[in-house]
Amino acid sequence: MNKLILADSQAIFRAGTAKVLAMDEGLRIIAQCPDLDRMYHAITTFPGSIILFAASMRPELPRLKMLIETMGSRGIVIAENTDAASTYLQQGFRGVVFRNVTGNALVECVRRVAAGETWLPPQVMMPDSPEEDMVGTRVRDRLTPKEMRIVALISQGCKNREIASRLKTTEQVIKNYLRSIYDKTGVSDRLELALFTIHHRVLAQAAAEVGNKIEAEEQAAAPPAVA
Repeated sequence: MNKLILADSQAIFRAGTAKVLAMDEGLRIIAQCPDLDRMYHAITTFPGSIILFAASMRPELPRLKMLIETMGSRGIVIAENTDAASTYLQQGFRGVVFRNVTGNALVECVRRVAAGETWLPPQVMMPDSPEEDMVGTRVRDRLTPKEMRIVALISQGCKNREIASRLKTTEQVIKNYLRSIYDKTGVSDRLELALFTIHHRVLAQAAAEVGNKIEAEEQAAAPPAVA
């Protein structure tokens, strides 16, 4: 049984990764960490583990590599789709997967690293232009502005209550919109929606832009700080 420590600040993707890995009987997730402090604590608490961590958490890579080696563990980086995998391998980590890795490839990577091998996936072939991602473009164009706002917030890991609060509506209204969004994207739940979004660059870019717009609007509406 291979012990896994999963560290990712993005809750919905951490949950998705855990769901995929839990399907393999030879893998056991012993800790899920939403921040660096908990990840470092888990690494020292559970020596001899496979550490699967998101590069977006921005750890001090030399320090992390040294800690992992000291504890007899091995590290796998969850890189952003635009990162170069070789950058992390050159620093001594045993494997790299991208955010849009398939479930089968993720499990294979963990198995290989657990067996003492190094895993370097083929570089993700991103569309040369947004227009080439036909599925993402079609879904983006079908979503209404309100639906896109909901997709953006779900991609950030927000629950229905928080989405309703930030969009100044009710949870029931959000649930109604989600049913429409699921129909348009062909997914069945919020986790699949988040994964679908990140797998399609056009949709991911649109969601990120809308998310930034929502944050800017909230900051503009916030009362000025008292001196």
